Amino acid sequence: MRSAIRNPAPLRDATRILRLAAPLLVNNVATVGMVLTDTVMAGRLGAEELAAVAVGASYVMYFHLCGLGFLMALSPTVAHAYGAGRNGHVGCFFRQALWLALLLSVVGVAGLAVAQPVLLAIGIPPQVARHAASYAHAIAFGLPPLFAFLALRFSSEGIGWTRPIMFTALIALAVKVLGNYLLVYGHLGLPALGAVGCGVATAIVDWLIFAVLFVHVRRHRRYAPFRPLARFEWPQAARLREILVLALPISGSVLAEGALFSSAALIMGTFGATVMAAHAIAINYASLMFMVPLSLHSATTIHVGHELGRGNPAAARAIGWTGIGMCAVVMSISALVLLVARGMIAGLYTHDAAVLGLATQLLLYAAIFQVADGLQVGAAGALRGFKDARVPMYLNLFAYWAVAFPLAWYFGVVRALGPAAVWSGLIVGLFACAALLSLRYGLVTARAMRARDATVRV
Repeated sequence: MRSAIRNPAPLRDATRILRLAAPLLVNNVATVGMVLTDTVMAGRLGAEELAAVAVGASYVMYFHLCGLGFLMALSPTVAHAYGAGRNGHVGCFFRQALWLALLLSVVGVAGLAVAQPVLLAIGIPPQVARHAASYAHAIAFGLPPLFAFLALRFSSEGIGWTRPIMFTALIALAVKVLGNYLLVYGHLGLPALGAVGCGVATAIVDWLIFAVLFVHVRRHRRYAPFRPLARFEWPQAARLREILVLALPISGSVLAEGALFSSAALIMGTFGATVMAAHAIAINYASLMFMVPLSLHSATTIHVGHELGRGNPAAARAIGWTGIGMCAVVMSISALVLLVARGMIAGLYTHDAAVLGLATQLLLYAAIFQVADGLQVGAAGALRGFKDARVPMYLNLFAYWAVAFPLAWYFGVVRALGPAAVWSGLIVGLFACAALLSLRYGLVTARAMRARDATVRV
């Protein structure tokens, strides 16, 4: 063992998590800010343009989440190697991650190319489907650099270096706002592309952030012990297998959750442009608040992985529980704010009376599920730090696709109870997921402690 077994105090654990999470929070908020930019700027063109961006983004999300889920496995994988002092493995993981990103890009671009027939097949109105597909086609040009950026980002997280991710995100947000302003409305002699302009601006940003982070990884001294981009390296089966063992179930979990919310958005699209616009507002704000526990989730994964790499399961367990508690508290506070100010928040997005009224109602449901969302994302982060992903994937699949989606579909569509019923189904699924993952974390950490005790006795 590289250090003695210890169990840090919760306050010290919370400080460590916050120190690493703060730059990630800026990154996450900036990412949602880019989505918010699309929502607000498209919304000012009318409900149909806003619906097109919302539907297009929901379709694109399936492929983004597939790549994101695979590449998120790099964070705990690199964290374990870093904690154990295996610098050569850390550098290798950086290089192999880029090969994985390339493969994922091929799959993603192919999926985005067939957006329009898929959207028409599920019942999206033709005019909305056409604009949404054009938006997705523009996004496709930026998918390869986006996945390459994520490969470097999550590998950097694994060594506990998150500040460059924050600065890159701030640059991206500034360029995205400017790009949307020029391309959506048509300024400085550029054509007014409407919803498609949002996609073009996003693709430009994706190329920019990859270039910035690539140069940083090559030149910054923090990466010197690992030399991640110092040489070319062909795919290595052993290292890729180590990543994929964790990447496949993590991707399954991410897709299970993301596909649920994308499917809910597509269901909302069948109710008409007004309902879709109101849902886009509610889910956009909820996503913005979710960035706080998501950053805590990532920081928890990294610190748990570092401690396990050093051979300290007791410290890892304590950090995990602290992270879960922090996520729950943050989202409880967010829910209270939303309950009090949901009308004012909805008014920031639109002046359309029909959209405003429905969005205010849906934000009430968003407030309820935020608490469960905080618990489940905190538990998921702690479990990933333990490299426990297969069983959590099954639990996610059960909670979202055996509980949440059937309820949302049955009461929202079959019983025709409308958008509120769809959100009610999501709430039940989130609470089920939160309970199951928290129980799983208790079991996994108890098993790790028993294994530690057995080793000590020997």
